[in-house]
Amino acid sequence: MLLPAGRFAIQVAGIADAADLSAAVEGGATHVGFPLRLPVHAEDCDDRAAAALAATLPPGVEAVVITYLERAEEIAALARAVGAHTVQLHGEPALDAVVELRRVTPGLALWLALVVGAAPEPLLAERMEWFAPYVDAFVTDTFDPESGARGATGRTHDWNVSARLAARSPRPLILAGGLTPENVADAIAAVRPAGVDAHTGVEDTSGRKDPARVRAFAAAARVAAAREGIPA
Repeated sequence: MLLPAGRFAIQVAGIADAADLSAAVEGGATHVGFPLRLPVHAEDCDDRAAAALAATLPPGVEAVVITYLERAEEIAALARAVGAHTVQLHGEPALDAVVELRRVTPGLALWLALVVGAAPEPLLAERMEWFAPYVDAFVTDTFDPESGARGATGRTHDWNVSARLAARSPRPLILAGGLTPENVADAIAAVRPAGVDAHTGVEDTSGRKDPARVRAFAAAARVAAAREGIPA
């Protein structure tokens, strides 16, 4: 199943500045993620910096606001402030909040996180079914019970869970959680997602985006998607 953009998605999340953005764009990302309003991790940049960076994106690369906000009006306002046309909802918004967000921002693409380990698989599947009529894609990511982080953990999760969710999802599913240039091909073969997301897995030891790792990640992802017959 295709994403609304009609192609295999390769998101590089955690953009801090122009150097990170350049590494992502020149490395082959289709989406760049700006995590904002975070309960655990520090933000990589603020709203104003994210907006300035998003404004420089070339055609074909989309800015994604990744947020844990749960109120429709706050999410819509943040997306407008950044100038993003896609929001990745990484918290646990109520169904009525997402329905309201869809109503007030019909042109905003909504991706909803299903965080593996934060809830049993049957509850994730149930949540997927409830929200499917109102979102454009799902993102499976990893829960860290030690920190409470719901993503950006650098850890993989049980890809069998993501594979089962992807197989039954009426919406495209993007795989995140500990993905690197070294494991992304195996992850795609296991899950057959509509896209992949990398954050810490394409960084150097200082926590900055490594251009060579981004290029290797995107290249490996596209080759693996083609091998699996997933449109890329």
